[in-house]
Amino acid sequence: MVLVKKEKISLEKFIKLLRKEGKTMKIGLVKANFPGERRVPLLPKDIKDFKNEILVEEGFGKFLDIDDQEYIDKGCHILSRAEVFAESEAIFSLKLIQPTDYSHLREGQMIIGWTHPFGSGQSFMKEQALPKKLIVVDLDSNSPCIYYENEIFESGIPKGLLYKNSFYAGYAGVIDALLQYGFIPTEETKIAILGSGNVAQGAFSSISKYSSNIRMYYRKTMSIFKENYTKYDIIINGIEIGKDDDPILSLSEQKSLKKGTLIIDVAADAGNTIEGTHFTSMDDPIYENDGKYYYVVPNTPSLIYRNVSQELSKILSENIFRKDCSRFIEKVKPLNK
Repeated sequence: MVLVKKEKISLEKFIKLLRKEGKTMKIGLVKANFPGERRVPLLPKDIKDFKNEILVEEGFGKFLDIDDQEYIDKGCHILSRAEVFAESEAIFSLKLIQPTDYSHLREGQMIIGWTHPFGSGQSFMKEQALPKKLIVVDLDSNSPCIYYENEIFESGIPKGLLYKNSFYAGYAGVIDALLQYGFIPTEETKIAILGSGNVAQGAFSSISKYSSNIRMYYRKTMSIFKENYTKYDIIINGIEIGKDDDPILSLSEQKSLKKGTLIIDVAADAGNTIEGTHFTSMDDPIYENDGKYYYVVPNTPSLIYRNVSQELSKILSENIFRKDCSRFIEKVKPLNK
C-alpha cells in the first residue's frame, strides 16, 4: 500500500497512484481519548461493502462489549494505536485529536471527525493542521467542510447528517443536569429554552416530560427573553454564538437572576452565549457562582453512548466509510496542480 509518509508527492499524484494500483485508502479508527467519551462510531454489524481498508485500534469496541475478533471477522485489521496512526492515510477520530497524539500525525494525513476548527479545535488547526498540511474533514452538522492550507472546500457530505447527535446532546444533557442538581421540575417551575435547533429540540423533548411550563426563545424573539429572564428558575441554552458576538446573558444580567437559578448550557458554548462561564466535566458537572448554578458539560451525547453509537455507526458507514475517502482529496486537488 502506498503511504503518504514514505514519499512526499502531491495529492493529485497520490490519487492517481491509488487508482493505477487499484488500491483503496487505509482509514484508521482510534479510540477517542477525549474525557468522558464512550461512543463507538463503527459497529461490526454495519461493515459491508466498504471501499476503504479499515484499521482499528485494539479494544476499539470495549465500551459496547465488542471483541476485536468481531472486527477481524468483518475484514478489519487490529493494530496498536501507534500502528494505526503510522499505517493509515486517513484517521477517523470522533472527537478532537488530543495533544498526546500530535507526535503520531504526519504531513499530508487526512483527519475525519468533529474537529471544531473555529471553536475548541483552533489550537489544533494552528499547531498541527497547518504546519503538517493535514486534510481536515470536519463533520459539523450544519456545514461539513474540508480545511486544507487556510482554504475551505465543500466536502460533499450532506448537511444535517448527524442531527440526531445534536438532539441527544440536548436531551441527555438536560437529564444529567437535573439529576446532578437534585431536582425534577414541576408545573410551578418556570423554564426557558434558548434556540430552535436540534440541541434545543432535544432539550425540550427531555424536560417537557416533567413540566409544560416552558417558553422557547428563538434568535428573533430574544428581546422578549431579555425582558423576562429574571423570572425563570431554569434557563437552558441551545445556541452557539461564537466568540465574536455579544452574549445573550451578560455577567451583569446574571447578577439579576434569582438565587438558585440553574443554567444548563447543552450547547456547551462556554464563555460565549452565557458570558463568563467555563466548561465543566462529567465528573464535576455543576459549579456555583453568586448563588446561581451552571452546567456546561461538553460531549453530552456520550452520556447515552449505547443509543448514540447505533445511530452514528449506521450513518457514518453509509456516508463515510463505505465510500472511497480519496474523494475528499480530490476536493482540494486544485491547490496541488
